[in-house]
Amino acid sequence: MWDKLALILLIIGGINWGLVGVFELDIIAWLFGGSASVISRALYIVVALSAIWCISLLFRSEEELAYDTSSNR
Repeated sequence: MWDKLALILLIIGGINWGLVGVFELDIIAWLFGGSASVISRALYIVVALSAIWCISLLFRSEEELAYDTSSNR
């Protein structure tokens, strides 16, 4: 469950960064009153924590990952 949540947050963060790069539009900042607002900063921190969590995916064995996905059903 945590892996999927972290991946979803990273996808959202990645799309946001893509929009910043292509259109200079930060959706999070636009929705929540600027990049310095408390809510925007909290969301940036949550996405960063998700990225840190996903680093562990690189070091897990295939057996652990298969067990994690089968135990979530």
